[in-house]
Amino acid sequence: MKETSVPKRRCVVLNYTDAPGKRVAVAGSFNDWQPVKMLNDRNNDGHYSCRLMLPPGTYQYKFYVDGQWRSDAGNPDFVPNEFGSLNSVLQIEEK
Repeated sequence: MKETSVPKRRCVVLNYTDAPGKRVAVAGSFNDWQPVKMLNDRNNDGHYSCRLMLPPGTYQYKFYVDGQWRSDAGNPDFVPNEFGSLNSVLQIEEK
């Protein structure tokens, strides 16, 4: 019997900083660009975060803040997209 190796998912924390009271989601190549994964501002201080469980690979993503797409200012890795703006890049290594 041949065993197939399923890549283990890794926990990734994404952070976004803005004014308190924003509605912040993240979308990317990991979820077909659907801004449904919300970031939480637990202390109502403008520091939003969320955890994602993703298999190793390279992903592009953006934050969706109050209806507008935003790159991750805290991530220096980005690529141009077809809309003339930039997508942030997340690289998840295998361990």
